[in-house]
Amino acid sequence: MRSAIIFGLLLLLTAGTGLKAQDQKLGYFESEFILGQIPEYEGIQQQLKLLSDGWKEELESMEREITLLEEDFAAKEILYTDEVRAQRSNEIQQMKRQRDQYMAQKFGPEGEYFTRQRDLLEPLQRRVFGAVRTVAQRQGFDMVFDRSGDIYMVYARSEWNLNEDILRELGIEIDEGQN
Repeated sequence: MRSAIIFGLLLLLTAGTGLKAQDQKLGYFESEFILGQIPEYEGIQQQLKLLSDGWKEELESMEREITLLEEDFAAKEILYTDEVRAQRSNEIQQMKRQRDQYMAQKFGPEGEYFTRQRDLLEPLQRRVFGAVRTVAQRQGFDMVFDRSGDIYMVYARSEWNLNEDILRELGIEIDEGQN
């Protein structure tokens, strides 16, 4: 979807301005690669992993408890009165709701994990995009694409790859051939 929108914008830009495609200077970079080269990124990834691992353990504990209650209920259901059966069934359903709420609170779209991830990564992403903007302006690019994620390029000449220039702008030197 995102790539279709960008392709449409490209067509509009080149058609709307009366410029030919060969008059445009396009470049690309890979944000995942760039972020992976920034020393702070690994620390952020480790923080997020520790956070999510603790929450996953809690979810697994809840799941084990639910499974035990369900097994116990299935084994003793025949012995229960209708009232006790309904009570036990409600307890199991309540625990499932609590588990689902916990999962949504921690890992949902507005959950703590994604909020924390955004808070930690946003400063790095701002630095990277600032470096991209600087490199693009200095080298006269009309458009620069991030090849990580939804944008797929079947072919791109390596001379338009801006990864090394962006890393240099960020003050990070890499070994040749690493990109």
